[in-house]
Amino acid sequence: MSHPPSYDELNANFDWAIAERELGYRPGDVINIGWMCSDRLCRLGLAQKLALLWEDYQGNQKRFTYNDLRVCSNTIAHFLSGLGIRPGERVCLFLDRVPELYVGFLGILKMGAVAQPLFSAFGDESLCVRLKDAGTAAIITQKKHLHKIRKIREQLPNLRYAIVVDAPQASLQERETAFAMEQASPVQDFPIYPTKAESPSVLHYTSGTTGQPKGAQHVHYSIIAQYLTAKWVLGFQPDDIYWCNADPGWVTGTSYGIIGPWANGITQAVLDSGFNAGKWYEFIEKYRVTVWYSAPTAIRLLMKEGAEIIRKHDLSSLRHLASVGEPLNPEAVNWSREVFGKPFHDTFWQTETGCIVIANFPGMEIKPGSMGKPFPGITATVLDPKTYELVNRAGAAGLIALRPGWPSQICGYWNNAAGYQAKFRNGWYLCGDRASIDTDGYFWFMGRDDDVINTGGHLVGPFEVESALLGCPAVAESAAVAKPDPVNMEVVKAYVTVKQGFQPSDDLELEIMNHIRKRLSPLAMPQEIEFVDSLPKTRSGKIVRRILRCKEFHEPVGDLSTIMDD
Repeated sequence: MSHPPSYDELNANFDWAIAERELGYRPGDVINIGWMCSDRLCRLGLAQKLALLWEDYQGNQKRFTYNDLRVCSNTIAHFLSGLGIRPGERVCLFLDRVPELYVGFLGILKMGAVAQPLFSAFGDESLCVRLKDAGTAAIITQKKHLHKIRKIREQLPNLRYAIVVDAPQASLQERETAFAMEQASPVQDFPIYPTKAESPSVLHYTSGTTGQPKGAQHVHYSIIAQYLTAKWVLGFQPDDIYWCNADPGWVTGTSYGIIGPWANGITQAVLDSGFNAGKWYEFIEKYRVTVWYSAPTAIRLLMKEGAEIIRKHDLSSLRHLASVGEPLNPEAVNWSREVFGKPFHDTFWQTETGCIVIANFPGMEIKPGSMGKPFPGITATVLDPKTYELVNRAGAAGLIALRPGWPSQICGYWNNAAGYQAKFRNGWYLCGDRASIDTDGYFWFMGRDDDVINTGGHLVGPFEVESALLGCPAVAESAAVAKPDPVNMEVVKAYVTVKQGFQPSDDLELEIMNHIRKRLSPLAMPQEIEFVDSLPKTRSGKIVRRILRCKEFHEPVGDLSTIMDD
């Protein structure tokens, strides 16, 4: 098997037109993500290739070819059009990871509406905020989630239909409609709505680690970047079986759990089940997964379970491992190399970027703890937080900034033009994170801009402290935040959860302090460690340091609508 091109080879003479040509798109053409991810593949001779291998927590299985995707998404598009849903209106997908979620996403886009995926574990208040803000016209859901919608329906005058995929019409109320995908008359031909590059496609609400969640508006042209980044960063090969852990309620689950793999004609496996190390390894073994895209939170949970359980499974099919969501600690990279025989490759991007913008590419030397290098076609740098000028000194920290204009950049925030404009300075898009760049061009994450700790005028990134803590045998998860200090303005405080078999105590705190003292500068050393049962997280699994920081400064925490335990 020939070696894939190196990062430098990919970077040389790069042009996004590479993806346009491979997808058969010319500027000005109709471009529709729903059609691109189903009908186009059938025309290329992949009609009978498996597109989706689905299994739920009870072991029930379903399989869909690319032709099944084409027909089922046509059927859903036809049904929505028949209800009077118009192009440009928002249709919410509020489903567990059932096939209707994936196929419905394509169907909504085919008929020109805007897909609004929301995480099905949201409570009624979190749901209401997002449906009200978007003026959502219809919501596709399951019987188990109907009670949340019924509770808030009177507050949502724009919501004309709740479409239920697993209940008979007789059990439903007014403005509720049954739709059974497998019982509906299949629609072989559906006139695809002629969306263009700038036509709205997906409305994703940010996980809200700071302030109110914002609706990030994506466009159909985003597939150009999602297709090529998936192909190059995830290293897709035609016979791959791909597993993305992310729920399509979040941007990773659509960009790389629907669009990226299916635009590439890849077979993907989906497990509709919560975290369970044994079940996950069994799933990889059963479906012979070759490419696995996971998250640091999940990887830390797997580390917590230990290596013994891994030895019970044949995971030799795995060829490439990648991670996204939070920065990947060096310990996780080294652990995966040890137990899987290959490292997880960290990737960096956001809801607003729509695609991977900085990554550790296949074949690239991995520096554990580094985000990697910018994707070809992405101009990335770090800026001085006060002047927004380039930071020219290697290793000096600054704000991560991207030159606007890549294909999957959002076109704005829904109903929030000012919030979108605030993301730009001096011709750069600001990611809201701090990092440094080393002499080899690798980026090193420090933390969210508002998470960085200013101790005596020196900036300390929480990631550095947390990585040191995770190197301790007793520590399962950690969060480093600022604590007010009369002398240094702020000092570092660490919140820690411990692994099974360890008990919080003064002796354990001393042991942890002695361990990290060898790895951290005196300024970055925590002045206090507080043991907790769990850390506050968004529903997508990101640690929300803001809550812990507000606790230390006795400040109001603001909107908590996306926190797991709300």
